[in-house]
Amino acid sequence: LPEGQMGNSEVGHMNIGSGRIVWQDLPRINNAIADGTFLAGEKLKDFVAKLRAENGQAHLMGLCSPGGVHAHQDHMVVMANHLAGLGIKVMIHVITDGRDTAPRSGHAYVRGMLGQLHEDVTIASLSGRYFAMDRDNRWDRVSKAYHAMIGDGPHREGDVLSAIEASYHADIGDEFVEPVAFNHASMNDGDGLIMMNFRADRAREILTTFLDPKAADISAGPIRFSAILGMVSYSSALDPFIPALFEPQELPDTLGEVVAHHGGRQLRLAETEKYAHVTFFFNGGREDTFEGEERILVASPKVATYDLQPEMSAGEVTDALTHAIKAGAHDLIVVNYANPDMVGHTGVMAAALKAVAFVDECLGRVVEAVDEVGGTLLVTADHGNIELMMDQQTGEPQTSHTIGDVPFILYPAQQGRMLNQGSLCDIAPTILGLMGIKQPSAMTGKSLLN
Repeated sequence: LPEGQMGNSEVGHMNIGSGRIVWQDLPRINNAIADGTFLAGEKLKDFVAKLRAENGQAHLMGLCSPGGVHAHQDHMVVMANHLAGLGIKVMIHVITDGRDTAPRSGHAYVRGMLGQLHEDVTIASLSGRYFAMDRDNRWDRVSKAYHAMIGDGPHREGDVLSAIEASYHADIGDEFVEPVAFNHASMNDGDGLIMMNFRADRAREILTTFLDPKAADISAGPIRFSAILGMVSYSSALDPFIPALFEPQELPDTLGEVVAHHGGRQLRLAETEKYAHVTFFFNGGREDTFEGEERILVASPKVATYDLQPEMSAGEVTDALTHAIKAGAHDLIVVNYANPDMVGHTGVMAAALKAVAFVDECLGRVVEAVDEVGGTLLVTADHGNIELMMDQQTGEPQTSHTIGDVPFILYPAQQGRMLNQGSLCDIAPTILGLMGIKQPSAMTGKSLLN
């Protein structure tokens, strides 16, 4: 990641699982903008040619903030201004953040973005990420964002800044801004669509509503786009519909692959909110299982926000985990407890305390199971969040990730062995060392076992 950029679940799990530093899409895109290749690619030229052939508008959707976790508003500005400079009418569908940024910072960020945009760029719709970037199959939320984007309403006269201000006056922060279309803007057959988010997991559902309506639980007539483009590959299911400006990086010999090649049996376990991270991202962007890899998905609770149920589904995850440990059918188990991240994002201190206490209780059960079978437990995190719940400058709730170091705990302590300081990319080599498996050359991390 760029210097000073907070970590996130995607980059964390990918670096842990691959055992090497993986250049993420944010610096890849930034570098491409800097060297001019971002706007010079054949896929973008093809998009422009198809759009011109049908005299269509270009619709750009994405998270408009400098958070850098799912998207960056600078990328939106560069793309919008490039297309507008070519004489194409550009419509931006703004998604406000408030999760990887301060809860009410969106007004300032969008205002700054507007000051950088070409005069022929229009803001067509507005939605908080709670609606437009769901990843838990809450299709009722996604439907609201979708209908605002296509112009079905609700409609609002005026501009995006006044709409954000109205949300603040109603005590609604950026994440939860109700979807709205502006001045009767709409999507039409022959228009083009670009998804500007570069992280896949929270882009899939809204893209599915546009590109594969049969797979989405939303009844709406599909729009016949003349051209479609995405920043990255979002899933194997969506790949046939949306070409990627930045192709996935090949990551051979990830931890899961190496364990599989040595005949190991492994389990991946998480509730819905983190399931993609212990599977797709941990495997280096691979959706298919490896030989001997089993997966268990525990449903996340159906609540509006997780401060309402800070325990989430950690109890059920622990039930499945302790059962698997005692059964002894796996050589490696990878599990994610979602609470410290998901409840941390709510900014509600009382809920955060409950979440941490409950996960601590669950870890106690895990330790007992590990002791019972004589196993080894490693406890870590892929990024910080819940350890800082208040902005140290403003005193306001902090809902974003942190740049703090994460713990790395080996249990039980091993006679004569200490753990070195290290990085997330050192975890996979450490696990291989504990399992007695030789580290492949593709893994450039180093074992933390001293």
